[in-house]
Amino acid sequence: MMSPWKGNPLRRGRMGCTPSRTRSSGRLFFRRTRLPGAASATTRKRTQPQAADFREALTYTFEEVKPDSAAATLRWEKLAVPFRVSVDVKAVVLRSIKNELRSVGGFTWGGYDEAAQWCLDNNYNLEEALKWEDTSIQNEERFENLETKSRILDALGRKEESAKVVSKAFDKATAIQLYSYARGLQRSGNAKRAFEIYPQVPKKDANHWTSHLALARISSNTGDFPTAAKEMTMAISGAPDQTKQFLQPLLKRLEAKDDINK
Repeated sequence: MMSPWKGNPLRRGRMGCTPSRTRSSGRLFFRRTRLPGAASATTRKRTQPQAADFREALTYTFEEVKPDSAAATLRWEKLAVPFRVSVDVKAVVLRSIKNELRSVGGFTWGGYDEAAQWCLDNNYNLEEALKWEDTSIQNEERFENLETKSRILDALGRKEESAKVVSKAFDKATAIQLYSYARGLQRSGNAKRAFEIYPQVPKKDANHWTSHLALARISSNTGDFPTAAKEMTMAISGAPDQTKQFLQPLLKRLEAKDDINK
């Protein structure tokens, strides 16, 4: 945790905060809570009290609250003592992830994959994330961890290695995994790459409903709306009941000659 005094850090752990003051200035005493019988540690920080409305009970208020910091104010009687608290959230989460990997999370491919995914999503600790992904793959090689590894390599600037790994991931992918991957690319603005992948979906399983959905998107993209509507109808026929409600509006758009990719 960082204090407001030139970014001086406080040691991690539970803290008790006690104010004291002179006529011109004040101090906050941060006392670290320890087990009974152990020595305590006290850190003193100088601050400047301000005049404020009367508060009978000691109160702490928090403003400018952000994911990693807040402006705190200790209020008591007619004084307000402001101080800012900030935390290196990524470092805290990373410690927690490492602890998880030492227990249950470290016994499955999914635990290491999720840990690496978090690092990738936050562009943080990528070299170790790559090692975790390799461990995940050693536990069980799957489309999911190979695809994550390819994105980590790409983030590290290792483009050729990334391309080889993603190609291997495609070999492992099911029709729905490949369609979902292509759709994710399309949503993120990489439509060109998405439409290079959509034709590979039916090669995985020509009768799967996502294969018909991929073909509907391809036909819609080329302006062949009758074929697109036919493929969408087949996709709806084979889709799970909870998914049909999302595909029906797409069929109506195709029947109105409206490109569903826009």
